This record gives sequence, C-alpha cells and structure tokens, in this order.
Amino acid sequence: MNNNEIFKFVDHTKLAATSTLDEIRTLCGEAVKYGTASVCIPPCYIEAVKKEFPNLNICTVIGFPLGYCTTETKIFETKDAVEKGADEIDMVINVCYVKNKQFDAILEEIKAVKTACSGKLLKVIIETCYLTDDEKIKLCQLVTDAGAEFIKTSTGFGTAGAKAEDIVIFRENIGENVKIKAAGGIRTKEDMEKFIELGCSRIGTSGAVKALAD
Repeated sequence: MNNNEIFKFVDHTKLAATSTLDEIRTLCGEAVKYGTASVCIPPCYIEAVKKEFPNLNICTVIGFPLGYCTTETKIFETKDAVEKGADEIDMVINVCYVKNKQFDAILEEIKAVKTACSGKLLKVIIETCYLTDDEKIKLCQLVTDAGAEFIKTSTGFGTAGAKAEDIVIFRENIGENVKIKAAGGIRTKEDMEKFIELGCSRIGTSGAVKALAD
C-alpha cells in the first residue's frame, strides 16, 4: 500500500492539552496537502478551523477522555460541536457503566448522542485497555444496536492503545454496518498498514505525516 493510499484512512489528530491554534492550523494544512480522511481536533477549535478550512472534514471528541460525564453533558457537547461545524463525532463511553453492568444505560446514551449528531457520523470509543474480552464483545453489540457508524479502540489517553487482537474481536462481533477505527500508539507506516489489513476503515494518529511524508 502506498503512502497516499494510507493517508486516506487517517484521522489526522491533535488532542494534546496544550494544543495551540497555530499547531491546529499546521495540522489542517497537512490534512489538505496529504488528503487525510479528517482532522480530529479539540472542540474549542472547530469554529476557527471551519472558517479557515471550510472544505476540511472536521472530527472532534465528546466526553473526552474519561467518558464519565453525564449523558446530558455529552448531548450538549455533541449538539454544540455540530452547530459549530463538526462533521464527525468521536464519543467516549462511560466505562463506569460497563463495570457496573449498566448496559441499558450505555445503549441509551449512544442512541442519544447519535440523535444529537443530526446525521453526522458517530464513532464510539470504548477504551479497550480497561475492558475484558467479554466486555468488548458486549460493547460491539451495543454500538451496533445503537446505530453508530464506527467502533473505536481508544482515546490515546488510557493505559494502552490499539491492539491487533481487539480488532479481531471487533470484526467478529460488530454488525455489518459498523466500521472500525484504531487509535492510540499508532506511529509507523507498518502499524498503519497492519491495522488497515486487519479491517480498520480509519486510523487515528498524530504521527502520519512523520511516518509517511516524503
């Protein structure tokens, strides 16, 4: 797979707590130059990016990175992000609910955020590093039932990122309309190729340009 093909899978990401507007502008310029699938940026920069890069596909994060804010908060964040110009929403599930086996609450929350997306694409981050395999399988079912377009491995802020074995679990347990995004710790061309070959439709990484640009 050549580098230009790989770029088309990439959500070009800058989510550090110290991210500056100039750094976000650089990220967006790179996304335009190399043709990435999107830029994934903090919500506070959506309006500025939409104004300066009106044709760029903007992804942002909701309930990020820990996921345990209330459903009402996630709904507000999502509506606000969409109104400001976000095209894609990456939401974090409430892992506390997983550990409490409050699976109905998780399902209803994902459904509520999906409604708040107003037709925009929803990716659900399940933060695999904190989950058992049985919990991952259950969440595959919940994400499918809730109507989200993607299941995503990780925030990149947890104790581990994307792992090949988790992609296999996803692939075997998600519905046919759900796609997979791998994120967290993906830094090399070999990493990206591996996850694409495993069946991922998106790769979340801040390292694509360093790894792939000539």
